[in-house]
Order: sequence, then structure tokens, then C-alpha cells
Amino acid sequence: MSCTVDRLRDIGRALAAECARYAELGWMRGTSGNLSVVLDRAPLRLAVTVSGLDKGELTEDDLVVVDQNGGAVGDQPHPERVPSAEAGLHGRIAAVSGAGSVVHVHALAPVLAAERWPGGVPLRDVEMLKGFGRAAHDDLVTIPVIGNGQDMAVLGDAFQAGFRADTPALIVARHGVYVWGADLREARYRLECLEWLLRFAVETAHP
Repeated sequence: MSCTVDRLRDIGRALAAECARYAELGWMRGTSGNLSVVLDRAPLRLAVTVSGLDKGELTEDDLVVVDQNGGAVGDQPHPERVPSAEAGLHGRIAAVSGAGSVVHVHALAPVLAAERWPGGVPLRDVEMLKGFGRAAHDDLVTIPVIGNGQDMAVLGDAFQAGFRADTPALIVARHGVYVWGADLREARYRLECLEWLLRFAVETAHP
């Protein structure tokens, strides 16, 4: 793994800061959610936030280096800490999309939207779509929805089957949302805009 200790600490600080931001918004309640940053591509390696800790209180050390399948690899800063079981889906998303960062939160709006539109959430003609990387008008954006489950390989297959390069998001029904970008900041911008869009869709939907 071509990643220095200093770089890993920098990434750990960035992950902790992003988690604190999402926790403050109520999108990472308790220990829920996880974020990742790609470290290497060949082979794929990611730094993923650890499992079982309050996401509003993470430190620079609270990460695990994983492979494409979400398994811990290499000399870990803290071998006793484990990645989320969802790290495998982070790996699949990064591998298929080419993203540099994947964020997964448990914001309510995406889950409600998936209940309303289980075949995919349609969005169009809303200015905030530009913040998500799409056109504000005459551009139908459908956020894919897949069923929840505990087998990340199965979820990864479902994600890959419906993947579109121009739609950097995935809702897992009755669970949460994954959004990705070139780095943590771009993923954050896209997530914040998408959460607004999904809230708008739910609140303006006809019965």
C-alpha cells in the first residue's frame, strides 16, 4: 500500500471532520453511516471509517484500510478496530464509478423517497439539480433504489446493474443513501444537494 502514515492521518482527520458535519445534521445518528476515501487503484484500497463508534466523535485514528471487498488489509494503525460490513459496497462503488470518495448516511429524506418511488426516484426541473451535477431543466434524473440486505456482494451486483455514470447516488431502501465524487468535498456537495432535492420531492408529491 503506497500510503504514508502522515497521509493516512490527514485522511483520518478529513473523514472525522466530515462525519462530525453529518452527525450535526442528524444524518449519522448514533454509530450509523460510514465514509471512505480511495488510497490506491491497483489494487484498490480504501480508508473507511471504523465500525461501532459515534460518528460525531471520531479522531484521525478511527479508520481502517480495506480492499475492494471491504476486508481489512495491510498494517493497520489499530488492528483491533474493524470496518463496517458496508465497506464492501464502498469498494464496489469506487471500482465501478471511479470515484475518489464514497459517503453513506442515514438521512431520512432518501429513505422516505424510496418508499414513495421504489423503482427509482424521479427528479427534474429543480434548480438544485445543478449542484448535483445535472441540468436544472429538461433533464430527467432518476436516483436508483435497491433493496436492503446484509450481503454486500448482492447489493453491489444490484448497484452495478443499474449504474449510470451521470447519476452519482444510490438509495438502499429502508436504510440510507450512498453518494460519491472525486473527493470528500465533491461527495459532500452532491449529498447536500441531493438531500434537499429528495426532501422537496417527498414534500411536494401528490397523495
